This record gives sequence, structure tokens and C-alpha cells, in this order.
Amino acid sequence: MKRLEKKHPLAIRWCHWLNFPLLSIMLWSGALIYWAHDAYVSIPPALADRLHISGRLAEGMAWHFTFAWLFGLNGLAYALYVGFSGEWRYLLPRWDSLREALHVVLHDLGLRRQPPPRAKFNAAQRLAYTGVILMGLGSLLSGFAIYKPTQLAWLASLMGGYPLARLWHFLLAVGYILFFGVHVAQVIRTGWNNFRAMITGYEVVQEKGAGS
Repeated sequence: MKRLEKKHPLAIRWCHWLNFPLLSIMLWSGALIYWAHDAYVSIPPALADRLHISGRLAEGMAWHFTFAWLFGLNGLAYALYVGFSGEWRYLLPRWDSLREALHVVLHDLGLRRQPPPRAKFNAAQRLAYTGVILMGLGSLLSGFAIYKPTQLAWLASLMGGYPLARLWHFLLAVGYILFFGVHVAQVIRTGWNNFRAMITGYEVVQEKGAGS
């Protein structure tokens, strides 16, 4: 027998779907800033011109700084909601999350037949989703450090200096791309029911026993 079970609140779904275009624009505009610096360009100038990615520093910075505020506000709204609503209980890793996450990975790779315990978020998701929130905070802090290295010298120093802050900012951007890849692959793997839950807020649960 099948039944609907509430999974994702409306606020979580809004922040989730807003974050995707916001972060995509941040990555795109960040790439324009990166490619505008001669020291970092690693593709032939002719190809850069064909792709229309050369000489767009001012445009990239305008897009990047504008959407950085929206990205930060969306992240703040998400963090406040998770904190005040009690949703953090489902998201924060527990003391045994590393061991359980290994169980999840082995099961997903087909190396362990027993599935992990059913929960709103498994241990691997808890670690990943908490980690990506911390990555967002790191991106904002490192971004401010390289945007205003003189006015925010204390922040740049906290990041290890301007060059290291810039490196952290770049590595975090790469981390988002890797996270996106794994996240989309997992959504495809788990199927339509999981994807639908992030749209409607409900997932279909197959109850054991009658009709199963």
C-alpha cells in the first residue's frame, strides 16, 4: 500500500531551487573574472574570442558582486529557517555519521547488500549538506577578503593572506561543481520519487505488508 509522506517544507524547497540559478550565475561570472586575467588564461586567445569570454572583467565583476548578495541572503534565510524550525535535527551530522556514511557509500557502489536505515536524510547526505553550507560561508568570507583586502585585512589574514584567500575561493568553486555532479547523479539514481519530493514536498512511501 502506498501513502504520501511529507518530507521537505516549502521554505527548504524555495531556498534549494533559488540556490541553483544563483550559484550557477556566480560560477559563470567568476569564470569571466578568472579568464580576464592574463596570468590565468589557459586557452588559446582565438578560442576565448569565439566563446566570447575574453575582455569581460567588468561584466563578470558586476554580475558576481550583485548575485553574491542574493546568494548570501538566500543562504542566511536557509540557515535561519533550519535553525528556528528545528530542521537542523535532520541535517546536522551525528557522532556516528562517518561510520554510517561509509555504509551508504558501500551500498550505493553495490558492495554492501544491506541498505542503510531509512531516514529523512542518511548520514552521507547529512555530511554533504552540512559541508556545502560551510562551503557557502567560506565562499562569502574568502570573496570579501579578496574584494576588500585592505579594508578587511583582518579577514584576509584569517584566510592566510590574499593569495591563499583567492586560492580558497577558487577551490570552493571547483567543490561546488563536484557537488553538483554527485548530487545530480544521486537524484537520477534514486528516481522520480525523490525528485518529486523536492518539488511538491511529499514523497510516495511503500508500506510493508498489504498490497506490497
